[in-house]
Amino acid sequence: MARKPGKKTENARKLVEARPYKLNEAAATLQKTHFVKFDETVELVVNLGVDPKHSDQMVRGTVVLPHGLGKSKRVLVIASGEKVREAEEAGADFAGGEEMVQKIQEGWTDFDAVIATPDMMKSAGRLGKVLGPRGLMPNPKTGTVTFEVAKAVNEIKAGKVEFRVDKTGIIHSAIGKISFDADKLADNARSLLAAILKAKPAAAKGKYVKRVTLTSTMGPGIHINEEEVEAALVAAA
Repeated sequence: MARKPGKKTENARKLVEARPYKLNEAAATLQKTHFVKFDETVELVVNLGVDPKHSDQMVRGTVVLPHGLGKSKRVLVIASGEKVREAEEAGADFAGGEEMVQKIQEGWTDFDAVIATPDMMKSAGRLGKVLGPRGLMPNPKTGTVTFEVAKAVNEIKAGKVEFRVDKTGIIHSAIGKISFDADKLADNARSLLAAILKAKPAAAKGKYVKRVTLTSTMGPGIHINEEEVEAALVAAA
C-alpha cells in the first residue's frame, strides 16, 4: 500500500500550478515549496527520446556550471612523477600513484571525483568494480583521463558535472542548492540543458527532448516550458 504524502508535502505541491514554467520562475517557486531544515539539492530531470540500449544512442558528457554546485568536490588524482606535484599545486585533495590504487582496493572511498593520467590507467583499471558503480571511473570522454591534470582539477573544483542518460532514457543531474539565488539556479540549468542538446547522438530520431522538470530532494517536480529548450538549443549551436 502506497504511503500517503505528509501535510507539508501536500502543501508544497499546492504551490505549483499545473502548467509549464520558465526556469527562473520554476526555481523561485521551488524555493517557496522548501519546508525541510537541510539545504536541499536542486536537480534537473530531462526525459530524452533515445533508446540507451543502443550504443549509438547513448547520451553522455560534462559541463562546467557557471555557479558551481554549492560545495567543493574532493578530487583524487592518480598519477606519477611530476604530475603528482602538478595535481597538488592545482588544488587536488589527494594525489599519488600505486599507493592510492592500493588504498582504494582496501576500501577507501573518501573522495568525490577521480582523475588519472593515461600512463596510470593500467593500474586504475583495476578499480572498475569499486569506482564504476559510483560513476567515478576515469574516462577520456569526460576529461578525467588526461595529462592536463591541473586543468582537470580546476574544472571539477569550478563546478564541472558529468551527465549520463540512464536505461530509461532519463538524465538526472544536480544543478545547485535550494539556497542559491533563483537566477543562478536557472543559469546552471540552462548550461546543463545546452550541453545535453549538444550531446544529441546522430542516431536519435524524432523528438529529442521530451520533457524537462526542475525538482529538489524533497520538493515537487515543476515542468519547464518548450521556450527554455529552444533557447538552450540556440546556445548549444
